[in-house]
Amino acid sequence: MNIPVESKWKGARGEWYVVAQMALFALVIFGPRSVTAWPRPYSGFALLAGALLMVEGVLLAATGTVNLGRNLTPLPRPKDDTELVMTGAYRLVRHPIYSGLISMGFGWGLWVQSWLTLGYALLLYLFFEIKSNREERWLMEKFPEYAAYRQRVKKLIPFVR
Repeated sequence: MNIPVESKWKGARGEWYVVAQMALFALVIFGPRSVTAWPRPYSGFALLAGALLMVEGVLLAATGTVNLGRNLTPLPRPKDDTELVMTGAYRLVRHPIYSGLISMGFGWGLWVQSWLTLGYALLLYLFFEIKSNREERWLMEKFPEYAAYRQRVKKLIPFVR
């Protein structure tokens, strides 16, 4: 098999996205944090909002994972024998697992009350924006009905985008 030089470092199915994703997760969870404490009442609000976002994120990502079933893969290129899933969490957003992980990242940033961590979560959002764009190009090639689905369902943020 002769893979073009350009795609060798990326992997034929988008393996480099998984490596970058893991590095960003590590940055969000373990990266340097702001050292200045947030003043009251902002600190209390941040704890509550952070906890709610993390719970929502876990529920959305878990539901999306269950809905995908055997179609689940961490790679952006769909499996050869995959089926298009548009039910369950996939009625709310086209990428509920990514959405849930983004929510968890922002929730963690609020929970630890760190502007730096919120910045890392923003990087995670931007990364999933890029990864989902690539994934959607492959989905459009594989499933003709994906174009209509894209028009009906938001991409990453329910009711917004």
